[in-house]
Amino acid sequence: MTTMYDVESQDLILKAAEELKKVPDVKPPTWAPFVKTGMHKQRPPVSADWWYIRVASVLRTVYRLGPVGTQKLRTKYGGKKNNGVKQEHFYKGSGNILRKSLQQLEKAGFVKQAEKGIHKGRVVTPKGRAFLDKIATQLVGNAPKHEVKAVEKTESKKEVAEVHHEQKAVKKAEDKSESKKEVAEIHHEQKAVEVKKQ
Repeated sequence: MTTMYDVESQDLILKAAEELKKVPDVKPPTWAPFVKTGMHKQRPPVSADWWYIRVASVLRTVYRLGPVGTQKLRTKYGGKKNNGVKQEHFYKGSGNILRKSLQQLEKAGFVKQAEKGIHKGRVVTPKGRAFLDKIATQLVGNAPKHEVKAVEKTESKKEVAEVHHEQKAVKKAEDKSESKKEVAEIHHEQKAVEVKKQ
């Protein structure tokens, strides 16, 4: 069975963001076009669909790390702030964005609150797991099957490289033989000149 671990995370998140647009409980707040995603950022996100991409990323992270809370997610989505000539410092990401994302995912039924030993936070529900695994299965089914061609290409590249290497070796050998002939001719001419002088 295909799981989210079998596909590239970037492809999975983008596809999940497209699917989350169809879920009525997941929608960007009114302030989403104007807000930065953290103190370390200089500008708001450029993409108009950034909210869905962030929610999909949070869902994947909860699937992978759960139980996880807002503070751990803030650390994950944080980064270094550019302070000009001064030293950079790490700052956590926006907690409000992550909190609202988790609340929307919980309302949609993709995550729930749980405790596991001393850890407590959100974990993915069977519905959320099925959601991501279904997307992973679609991505695996749509993946181009070019692995065999890649092997053939590498073999043909090796053959071409070997041919080029052989040609270079032959050329070097020819150059060496020509230079030896030239040296021999120069020595022969010098001996002839010496013989004439005597």
